Amino acid sequence: MMDSFEKYVGQVFDKRYRIIKVIGIGGMAVVFEAADLLMRRNVAVKMLKDDINNDVQAVKRFINESKAVAMLSHPNIVNIYDVSVKDNLKYIVMELVEGITLKNYILKKGVLGFHEMINITEQILLALDHAHQKGIVHRDIKPQNIMMLKNGVIKVADFGIAKLPNAETVTMTDKAIGTVFYISPEQASGKQIDRRSDIYSLGVTMYEMATGKLPFVADSPVTVAIMQVKNRPRPPREINPQLPIGLEQIIMGAMEKNPDNRFQSAAQMLRHVGQVKNNPRTVFKMPKTDTSSDGGSTGQQNMPSNVKKLTPPSRASRSMFPVIAGVASAFLIVCCISAVVVLNRLFAVTATDNSKQIVVPEYVGLIYSEEFEASLEAQHYIVEVEYSYDAKYDRNVIIAQDPLPKAQRKVNPEKGQYCELTLTVCWGAETCELPDLAYDDARDAMIDLRTNYGLIPVEVKEQHEYISEGYVIRTDPAPGTTLKVGDTVTLFVSSGQEIEYVEMPDFYKCDEGAVMKMLEWNKLELGNVTREYNDEVNVGCVISQSRAYGAKTPAGTKVDFVMSLGPKPAETTAAQTDDTTDETEAVNNDEQ
Repeated sequence: MMDSFEKYVGQVFDKRYRIIKVIGIGGMAVVFEAADLLMRRNVAVKMLKDDINNDVQAVKRFINESKAVAMLSHPNIVNIYDVSVKDNLKYIVMELVEGITLKNYILKKGVLGFHEMINITEQILLALDHAHQKGIVHRDIKPQNIMMLKNGVIKVADFGIAKLPNAETVTMTDKAIGTVFYISPEQASGKQIDRRSDIYSLGVTMYEMATGKLPFVADSPVTVAIMQVKNRPRPPREINPQLPIGLEQIIMGAMEKNPDNRFQSAAQMLRHVGQVKNNPRTVFKMPKTDTSSDGGSTGQQNMPSNVKKLTPPSRASRSMFPVIAGVASAFLIVCCISAVVVLNRLFAVTATDNSKQIVVPEYVGLIYSEEFEASLEAQHYIVEVEYSYDAKYDRNVIIAQDPLPKAQRKVNPEKGQYCELTLTVCWGAETCELPDLAYDDARDAMIDLRTNYGLIPVEVKEQHEYISEGYVIRTDPAPGTTLKVGDTVTLFVSSGQEIEYVEMPDFYKCDEGAVMKMLEWNKLELGNVTREYNDEVNVGCVISQSRAYGAKTPAGTKVDFVMSLGPKPAETTAAQTDDTTDETEAVNNDEQ
């Protein structure tokens, strides 16, 4: 399949985008890595496949994606730079995102850690909030459409079936739009959808991050769609007991079957995620449909709900006695309840108290990691990490702790009572010496500067005669310079040799000798040669060429030709064919 698209490698679309290689093939489109010759940067070119180039629905979806992304500008959404929708060539030029999909990451790692999951979810919600404010509903949120960059940035991609404001939406043969494992109940039912459908799909994605499993799996897509509409998912804490209760509540709240019972916006959901991020012990108060008040215990927050509280209609009383009697009765009841509570507290036995004393170990000198923090949380610690520069210790070594070793703390997870532990982690030396990065791969060099030196790299493209494209030419400041953490380093990165363009000659009706000379004069190369019969062009002469006459073409480009075999011979009988074959063999033998 990829071979059929290799023919585009080396071509320049619209005199600007030079195709470098194929990087992905989907059901509707092929994605190339290309060099933007005008802006001097590498981009992704998503081109509609030739075999569906004239399919109305495919083209409409393709144009829909370009319109959707063109309306958006956000660091967590793949940027679009250019769109071309011509009769024979339809493509979108986008930001080149180098990373892996969230789906592949989940398959590789399994259950994600608390902090990692929160970080990913927050960035997706920021992207959705931006899109929803523009009136765009993605309708296909799933881990396959979430890109993870090496620096931890999340990018939401593929707005191909997005619902645009005040525009015709792409129609599909089936009403369930999106991937069946992640679609909302209203999508699966073919009902009207809005931004809350994206909230549901994100809930399913969070479920998969938290458990490593999909909430609904069956033998057929239809069965899965029915389960999305009718079945309640298994609570994620039954699969992953380490998951905080508040985060489970957020997942289940996002996956409510009725859109009115979900989070009503990405911003609302983001606020709740932020509360759990700041305090993993947060437990949200679930909504009630009775007439009780909203008073909640300490540390609890209200989950979103549109359920209206019912207040019984008041009726005028003919006498004040019932009112006085009611007040007196209520006062007596309160006194009795208060007395019971006081007595229970005075005479409570220690057998009902599940609290336990723990002795804080010494953590100084150990290596901090997310896995290490997760193990502490499993031991009833709430960990807060502070970073400090110190040249005496290696990076990520714990250099201080509070409380100190051997301190005793009382914990009771059932009552939300944990031990708060502050760890001071070494972030390395505050100053560093800039290494020599010349001839290194620019991407690896930038990651190295950020991760191991705490420096901020800035890339500047330059043409270079012999250093390959994408490799470092030099740095500013020079290698060996002493820098502070957070300083900026400019990387001058090669964009390759300067491209020389030639004007494509007219090869029509030229013989093979003339073709070779013209190719040499114009610094072009011979590509594939095919031959076919033609009544108008002499034998051995050019019928057509792969590059149009007069087109501006990079020097060194291979040009394909169709050469003439002359007029097609008249049909002959089998006997005549045998005689001709014998005569041809005889002539060949004489020539030899």
